[in-house]
Amino acid sequence: MKSVGKIILRLCMLLVAAILLLQVYFFVQIWWWVDHNPSSTSFMRARLSELRETVPDAQLQFKWVPYARISTNLKRAIIASEDANFSEHDGVDWDALQKAYEKNEKKGKVVRGGSTITQQLAKNLFLSGERSYLRKGQELIITYMLEFWMDKERIFEIYLNVVEWGNGVFGAEAAAQHYYKTSAANLGASQAARLAVMLPKPRFYDKNRGSAYLSQRTGLILRRMGSAELP
Repeated sequence: MKSVGKIILRLCMLLVAAILLLQVYFFVQIWWWVDHNPSSTSFMRARLSELRETVPDAQLQFKWVPYARISTNLKRAIIASEDANFSEHDGVDWDALQKAYEKNEKKGKVVRGGSTITQQLAKNLFLSGERSYLRKGQELIITYMLEFWMDKERIFEIYLNVVEWGNGVFGAEAAAQHYYKTSAANLGASQAARLAVMLPKPRFYDKNRGSAYLSQRTGLILRRMGSAELP
């Protein structure tokens, strides 16, 4: 029995060591991205793999553009729609998380994440789309790593360039070209608001561009954009 106990202890130690090494990898990778742009993310690679199951030579629509070349309209629209307190919180909006937890408890499953822009970026960079409290815990750790190494503008710049905006469409520049045949720098207020509203379900709205909810929510975000605080 003692030998079995030792084996279990060693396995536990190995598991803890592996988890710690993974955190070190995340920490160093984020430090690298402070002044180097990610060429892809975990979520982008997963989506490309899915697309190639039906179209073997499929490619993502993706082009990195600097923060200054992304319309202020789009920046304001996304903050108004996704994370109104982005410039103020430390990466996590605990009030939003509490509300999400309460809703999940009522439903008996994880149906709402309460994620900030930084949390969404953490998930997209490193994690899967799985909904679980274990994944949410890892997301929180990465979120604080991002906030430790990067200022809000850099976090937002990366987010704007890697977030999914449609079927194989990633980043503001690709989205602007895909939906409006223009650049991210030239997006108007209405266009920006509509793109912001698409973010929770981009593939759905890519196929259902005439959605009544999409139009109604776009009007609401347009009204909120003026008060959105940019980093």
